[in-house]
Amino acid sequence: MKNIRRIAIATAVAGGAAAIFAGTASAATADSSASSPLQCTANQFSTKLVYGGAGAGQRQAALQFTANPGERCVLPGQADVGLVGAHNVLVNNEAPADAPPVLIANGSSAYVPLHWTAIGADDEQQTPNAVTVTAPAASNPHGDPIDPNVTVDWTFGAVDANADSHTLDVGALTGGVAPTA
Repeated sequence: MKNIRRIAIATAVAGGAAAIFAGTASAATADSSASSPLQCTANQFSTKLVYGGAGAGQRQAALQFTANPGERCVLPGQADVGLVGAHNVLVNNEAPADAPPVLIANGSSAYVPLHWTAIGADDEQQTPNAVTVTAPAASNPHGDPIDPNVTVDWTFGAVDANADSHTLDVGALTGGVAPTA
């Protein structure tokens, strides 16, 4: 009889330990997946143009992304930037294809540097209406579609649109707040 009791107690203890281990393992799995940030959707951050300075016809600015309160997501190192209007101005994405992604979370920022020239004659310049960027994710984790297109009004005047100088150069995404002049 003593042996049967010992076996029953040992089985109960082993079963309890297995249940605790299984619960711990599933909690660890849930925690690790919850801590892995997903790609950003357009509604997880705000976007603005930041003036970066000018000199000798050169213009600098940045497209800054700031995570909304409580949000945590990743933006790609090479942002998909475009222009609306200014059809003779080309977007030259200089970021390497393997530029590292940047995590933004709960009010933190990242930015994409922009550079262009504005020294041409008036008839050789065009003023964009807006700058656009496409968020990397077009749906949330529940599968709900979210428009990935973000448009920000262009407020920095004309850009050279002549054959010699007609590009908006776009750099790699950088963590932090965009530098200002």
